[in-house]
Amino acid sequence: MTVSLTHSESISVSASPDRVYDTVSDVTRTGEWSPVCRECWWDEGGGAVVGAYFTGRNVTPDRTWETRSEVVVADPGREFSWSVAGGRVVWTYSMQPEADGASTRLTESWDFTPEGQEFFVEKYGDSAAEEIEKRRAAAFTGIPETLAAIKRVVESGD
Repeated sequence: MTVSLTHSESISVSASPDRVYDTVSDVTRTGEWSPVCRECWWDEGGGAVVGAYFTGRNVTPDRTWETRSEVVVADPGREFSWSVAGGRVVWTYSMQPEADGASTRLTESWDFTPEGQEFFVEKYGDSAAEEIEKRRAAAFTGIPETLAAIKRVVESGD
């Protein structure tokens, strides 16, 4: 049995939606803002286009691992989204201009899909619920950390 495991949070960034998009869609910079993903690289010469693949190296105190992701939405100035490991998790950055005309509402969303949950049941057996909860907790703490770091990077002009 699967449950809804989604979460999203937003932050205001003093930059245009296009500038924010250009930053978050450059996966090679992910290590600058992610508390877990230390680096990413495009596979096979890819880039921020639908169907492109990239690999990410993740590090926690307990382990280091790599995941392969596919870009599923690449809509400049609006949304950048990728699917991890064939749809087990979907991450999205969406951008909306704010009323002041000079800022962007950046939202990061996480969806641990039913396919991902089923994979964890197969992989972890009786420990699946505990492992899923670790991922849920990491998303709930990691998203606000990530958003704050992206805001710093974008607003600093780096």
